[in-house]
Amino acid sequence: MAMASLSPLRSILRPPLNQHPLNRLYSCSLHHSPHPSFLCKAKEDPTTATSSSSPLSLGIAVSGLVASPVIAFSLYTLKTTGCGLPPGPGGSIGALEGVSYLIVAGIVVWSIVTKVRTGSGLPAGPFGLLGAAEGLAYLTLVGIVVVFGLQIYETGSLPGPLPSEQCFG
Repeated sequence: MAMASLSPLRSILRPPLNQHPLNRLYSCSLHHSPHPSFLCKAKEDPTTATSSSSPLSLGIAVSGLVASPVIAFSLYTLKTTGCGLPPGPGGSIGALEGVSYLIVAGIVVWSIVTKVRTGSGLPAGPFGLLGAAEGLAYLTLVGIVVVFGLQIYETGSLPGPLPSEQCFG
């Protein structure tokens, strides 16, 4: 008797499958067959994803593919000389180094946010370049952690971002 009186409440308290709050991120369906199954797939989050063939994706991919080798050379220079790249004419080389670190950090953060929200990483992008930039950004991040860790272990600090007495002063 009590079970029969609670069944109308159950439908009020529990929203139907298609109205569940997770439905905006996941496409779920219940298959009725001799062996019923419940299937959910992650949807692309429109707030973080860009079209894989958009000019923005291509620009980010190319920027990431240029930034990672710049950082690799910067890390090599840091490890061998104890200083980063020289400022260059008008500070242009130092600025390229700084912007490269920001680009790689941005790609890694974008990738992590996309992975958390959708369950998959960044799209491959045009010609697979965005996926390549993402992978290279993670490899660069590993290099940064290793070289910065070694630099701190050996000298006790990292050189500052501006020229100093120690570097280019």
